[in-house]
Amino acid sequence: MSEKDRLNILSILEAIDKISDYTRGYSDADEFYANQRDFDASMMNFIVIGEMVLRLSEEFVEKYNHIDWHKIRGFRNIVAHNYFGIDAEEVWEIIQIHLPKLNNDLNKVLETL
Repeated sequence: MSEKDRLNILSILEAIDKISDYTRGYSDADEFYANQRDFDASMMNFIVIGEMVLRLSEEFVEKYNHIDWHKIRGFRNIVAHNYFGIDAEEVWEIIQIHLPKLNNDLNKVLETL
């Protein structure tokens, strides 16, 4: 892994941590969405995640193809370009189910270095 890829992965992990912090204490999507500051901050960090994925080398993306990089980039585009059409339930599901898995997968990648 190049140093650039490693730094991008660390940035993704930092953004995941921030989203986790911003969403801690909420019991459901409606409660989370009602706090516009935490919701907006989380959305901004999803954009950061997507931007860092775009910066990963093609070799890295191919080597770790068990991670759905395409979906991550796609969600970044939805957040950035269709912000007012975002479904809070879908975001909540991503935060609760998919982000912990991504966090785990990326930490495993870092451990192999």
